[in-house]
Amino acid sequence: MDIAALIRTIPDHPSPGILFRDITTLLKDAGGFAWTIEALVERYRGQSLTKIAGVESRGFMFGAPLAVALGAGFVPIRKTGKLPASTIGLDYALEYGTDRLEMHTDALQPSERILLVDDLLATGGTARAAAQLLSQAGGEVIEAAFVIELPDLGGRTRLAEAGVTTFSLVSFGGH
Repeated sequence: MDIAALIRTIPDHPSPGILFRDITTLLKDAGGFAWTIEALVERYRGQSLTKIAGVESRGFMFGAPLAVALGAGFVPIRKTGKLPASTIGLDYALEYGTDRLEMHTDALQPSERILLVDDLLATGGTARAAAQLLSQAGGEVIEAAFVIELPDLGGRTRLAEAGVTTFSLVSFGGH
């Protein structure tokens, strides 16, 4: 299936010169959404994953159904202050400033095998921080999976430099 055709491109959002890749058009297409989840299931079936970690918020949309299909638990990785129980967190650099990711302190047991999931890989900053947070909590990040990759922004390289292998279903040139 050509899921790239189901992903809408919105020019100049959120700022001039940006081509925003909108997954809501993929999500509303039952066949396309199902195909996307099944393609990810097929890639990771039999890899003895214990947890799927999804990055807020669009990573939840793909990570949660993937976790169910693979018989794994789901770990939400959120922006600061969003989780109700005790958390561990990691501050990371953005182009202009810093941000923070958090997860519950009891989300992982040592040596769990984790797949990190998000909708889009751009610069890799958030995914790299999420992978680092999971590792600090004692997990082993097997791979980071994305529906969309924007290779021109270098995220795959940044994740590789951090020792994280990546996979994406579709790539779009530009940013």
